[in-house]
Amino acid sequence: MAVSESGSSSSYDAGLPWVFKGSALYQLHLVKAETARAFIPKEFRLVEAFGYNLGGLFLAHYDDSPAGVFDELVVIAGIVWNLPTSCAWAARVLVNSHEACKHGRKYVGLPSHVATFSKQRVEIMPEKPKSKYNHLLTMMGVENNIHRRKEGMEIQVTEINDSCSTAFCNINLKTAEPGSKLTRQWRGPPIRMSLPSFSGHTEHHPQFLKYSCDIECRIRPVPPAKISKPPTPSHDQSSSGEMGAVEILNVENSSDSDEHNRKISLLLLSKPILALEFSSMQLKVGAPRIVEPR
Repeated sequence: MAVSESGSSSSYDAGLPWVFKGSALYQLHLVKAETARAFIPKEFRLVEAFGYNLGGLFLAHYDDSPAGVFDELVVIAGIVWNLPTSCAWAARVLVNSHEACKHGRKYVGLPSHVATFSKQRVEIMPEKPKSKYNHLLTMMGVENNIHRRKEGMEIQVTEINDSCSTAFCNINLKTAEPGSKLTRQWRGPPIRMSLPSFSGHTEHHPQFLKYSCDIECRIRPVPPAKISKPPTPSHDQSSSGEMGAVEILNVENSSDSDEHNRKISLLLLSKPILALEFSSMQLKVGAPRIVEPR
């Protein structure tokens, strides 16, 4: 998908809150506290237990927004205390909209970068348990309905820096089988929730900010997306076409300039514990305000 351009006028100026409509995947990962701490300023205290924190990702497609139609990937470093509750902290935000990127940097204090999102539908073949019954069905030319092919989606995210581009990650989504009863009838219950976040402390916005994200949507649990790092040119691609966490670390450790990307990889490749699909989503983002961490 091409990166969308925008004119000089901005729809963000139309008024607050900023409203985004679309769908999203919200996936929580179990992240080591020391990994999350690398992205979170020392002024904030991590919400941690037994040396672990909750990070993850927020992958969204907006059909309607102040910046028009665009895709967004938010890599969440972790959760920090905002007594009596908590707030999320983003390590990286990738969008395929120049207007959304500029606005995120200047007004929301986000570590936003422009990227492309290349999407491709793929077939998922579930593994069949080995049994005489399944073997007999195969011999008769009959497939067990439980193990029919399912349709998923592969998204390749590529970050763009000036005139060069860098493969960021591959995301494999496992969706419900097209035309199934689950897809047609059940999208989960309607809910309202709030996901407040801290931001700032960046080159474009050095002050700390806090902003609200109020969500109305239908929500249901889904299988976690499979995240992989694209192979680097200096590394021979494995037979499976993917690289494991250890392989990525070995490649990226070869250069000190890749230290930040190495830590991003640790966030993306950490263990997923929950994945939620937001459909019919309406996301309202309030005006960020300057805060002083205590």
